[in-house]
Amino acid sequence: MITVVAEIGQNHNGTLSLALDMCIAARDAGADVAKFQKRTPALAVPKAQQGVPKDTPWGRMTYLEYREHLEFGVPEYDEIDLYCKWLGIPWTVSVWDEPSFELMHLNFPHLPFYKIPSACLTDDSLLEMVASAEVPVVLSTGMSTLDEVRHAVDILGSHGLVLCHCNSTYPCPKEDLNLKVITSLAELFPDSTIGYSGHEVGLATTVAAVALGAQYVERHITLDRSMWGTDQAASVEPQGFSRLVDDIRAVEAALGDGVKRVTDGELEAMKKLRRK
Repeated sequence: MITVVAEIGQNHNGTLSLALDMCIAARDAGADVAKFQKRTPALAVPKAQQGVPKDTPWGRMTYLEYREHLEFGVPEYDEIDLYCKWLGIPWTVSVWDEPSFELMHLNFPHLPFYKIPSACLTDDSLLEMVASAEVPVVLSTGMSTLDEVRHAVDILGSHGLVLCHCNSTYPCPKEDLNLKVITSLAELFPDSTIGYSGHEVGLATTVAAVALGAQYVERHITLDRSMWGTDQAASVEPQGFSRLVDDIRAVEAALGDGVKRVTDGELEAMKKLRRK
């Protein structure tokens, strides 16, 4: 069964109640997993960007202060964990640095998998730490060359890995999606499950990714695309996310097993239409 992940990320803008509402929206839309992002801002934000001033709904602050405002710690994730258990939807995180992975793996060892975002594909130390923990891993491949992807897969191990085609433009123009990379990755990494992490506007191209073989699909979810936040424009509102899940399930059912056969429904048509 294709895994559909609702990427809440940091669309909650640092507000726990909003994050919990997004978990409800993810569950009600039919997502299999709700996902967040965990960073240590002082490590994850490039030093050249840390002091850049930024106007936000919470006042003027440095970019580092802004990223820190968005972060949840263990108390907030404890609340999310309890709430998602009550809702009946698993949750997980993308980890952006080694302390973030250590923190989440220590406190929430039951998470179904960990995501390594495209921005961290070349962070060998993080990849090695995650690989040594022997946990299920999803790796996004945006902003990366094929050689960089191969190197990351060598560290993580291809068996059991979910490898996601991705373009890290937010939102991504449709002409840059290059969905046929999904079939290329399937040929190059036959021991891995191939997925798709989409940042485009609209749903049809994500459904097309499933038709091309994606077995894991991730899209950002938001309650309102007009809210503050860099990911909101590339996100899907609950009604659209529900439609996306329905369309993915329809295509999943329609793909079949690839074996040509006469179906039961065709037998009656055969009797009526075949002369020989």
